Amino acid sequence: MLHQALRTILGTHVEQKGSLVAPNYLRFDFSHFSKVTEEELQQVEAFVNARIAEQLPLIERRAIPFNQAVEEGAMALFGEKYGDVVRAIKFGESMELCGGIHVQNTADIWSFKIVSESAVAAGIRRIEAISGDAVRAFYQNQESTLKDIKEALKNPQDTMKAVHSLQDENAKLKKQVEQLLKEKAKSLKGDLLAQVEEINGVKFLAKQVDLDATGAKDLAYEIGGTAENFFILFGTVNEGKPMLTAYVSKEIVESKGLNAGQIVRELGKHIQGGGGGQAFFATAGGKNPDGMADAIANAVNFLK
Repeated sequence: MLHQALRTILGTHVEQKGSLVAPNYLRFDFSHFSKVTEEELQQVEAFVNARIAEQLPLIERRAIPFNQAVEEGAMALFGEKYGDVVRAIKFGESMELCGGIHVQNTADIWSFKIVSESAVAAGIRRIEAISGDAVRAFYQNQESTLKDIKEALKNPQDTMKAVHSLQDENAKLKKQVEQLLKEKAKSLKGDLLAQVEEINGVKFLAKQVDLDATGAKDLAYEIGGTAENFFILFGTVNEGKPMLTAYVSKEIVESKGLNAGQIVRELGKHIQGGGGGQAFFATAGGKNPDGMADAIANAVNFLK
């Protein structure tokens, strides 16, 4: 029935390319040129469930000539070898040549639910679906999840309205945090400019700052834009994850042989990580925040 549904909804170019059928699970591979849309999947699912609801009985024809079966509309399955005499299975308008085990009536399936659709090869798609008790378990799990969500939201009368309200509130808070981080970076700018050292003609600054990665980048460009010949290294740690941000003024990339990408790759070893980027700006993430102090302390070595 799934084969019939796909050919009806997607087109007669659809052909079965492989399958696996278990009591409550199936995998069906078929030829198709693009991803099956959510709307099309819903139509396929509805088509199959409609055939289940019709309680179609199994019509089995044994020892029927192969040519006769095909002329009557039977679909020969991919990869199967058929003799002159075959077994034809029919449920309603769906008829295929098959030697496997089948339910006696589509009502025995109870329900059909698609759980995934994906690509397995060029021009070949795969549908995975469940039926019977597995569908019951699926909806029970969905109901349990919805119950947990409602409890987390303090059991609102309108769950979706509460979710949308939470999303709106989260978006507003994100904007406020972004604004606060920008203001924090501006306030740091003055303090850090006062700590800039000049080494061999390069304005040098290496510090750990209490900002996120975006804030560190913005701050590096803010400070780097105040004058020429800057080499800046900022270290940040967010949720236990260290990151190095390096900025090198373009005019000294060649004249001094400084390269931000090479710098973060080397210093990234101290935080058990690595990264890269352009010669004038690069970042490196790592796993060891305890190595941040060593990374910052060794930045000056690139000027010696």
